[in-house]
Amino acid sequence: MANADVPQLDELRAQVLEGLRQERKWLPCRLLYDERGSELFERITALEEYYPTRTEHAIMTVAAPAMGRIIDSGCVLIEYGSGSSTKTCALLDHLPAPAAYLPIDVSRAQLEAAAATVRARYPTLEVAPLCADYNRPVSLPPAAARGPRVAYFPGSTVGNFNPPEAVRFLTGIARTVGPGGCLVIGVDLPKDRALLEAAYDDRQGVTAAFNLNVLRHLNRILEGDFDLESFAHRSCYDSARGRIEMHLVSGREQVVTVAGERFRFGVGETILTEVSYKFTLDGFALLAGISGFDVAAVWTDRRRMFSVQLLRARPGSANGVAPVDVHALSAAAG
Repeated sequence: MANADVPQLDELRAQVLEGLRQERKWLPCRLLYDERGSELFERITALEEYYPTRTEHAIMTVAAPAMGRIIDSGCVLIEYGSGSSTKTCALLDHLPAPAAYLPIDVSRAQLEAAAATVRARYPTLEVAPLCADYNRPVSLPPAAARGPRVAYFPGSTVGNFNPPEAVRFLTGIARTVGPGGCLVIGVDLPKDRALLEAAYDDRQGVTAAFNLNVLRHLNRILEGDFDLESFAHRSCYDSARGRIEMHLVSGREQVVTVAGERFRFGVGETILTEVSYKFTLDGFALLAGISGFDVAAVWTDRRRMFSVQLLRARPGSANGVAPVDVHALSAAAG
């Protein structure tokens, strides 16, 4: 396995302190995915309320043969945030003679288990896992040069970025795959508020545990003293911004210490831990275009709850894209 390329603790500490100093407090969503957080998220994907995973998997089952006819033979598949790689096999089964598979994930234990599963299923395929935070520049292993590159970014994780951040991330992928290279990406679509909010606040409380684990993670790595019993999980849909928000809500007046710095919380004060934008098809095409991609194909389920899209990097995309028009991006989320 390639060496980890995770963010330095000093950088993470700086982000945490910056977020908690704000009038509207926030924390980087990468804190959700330590080992325990990754395990909890895998449980979330199997919940009745959480439609994205099963809907995307059903779309991939139908769409993967068509993708295999579009994607170049002998490609290298690079997956960002691979998790358990459960959706990846639907794609690998139909890629023409793939040369290598490079899963990237921050959770080493889950990455190792997923890589072992893929190796067992495809014994002739080179599997080169990389334990890293894909939000930062990543040095790919030599296997990345074995053929044309195809990136895979499932799960609608692109919605966890604010639109300008999404453009920066997608622009980086366009440079990685190079002109003519492809990106297969999951994109969640706008839908009924009740359905959205239930997906992020399940009856069993798994999502609540997943969100509260952020505080446990901070206590462990930055010497925090958060009392998890004094915070509660809340999800809500912001229709003006077209996004779900996950918050941790303080249940009492309290002072918390993190990395040697004290922070005061009032009753009902919240910490924003994650956003999840929902895009219209036209809105996401705009976002992709600004990032240097053209939309080559789109597949949705019958209820148009979710989409899987195949993007192709335009010639010249490796040299950068036009400056981001933030006002135009505001129309991208549904």
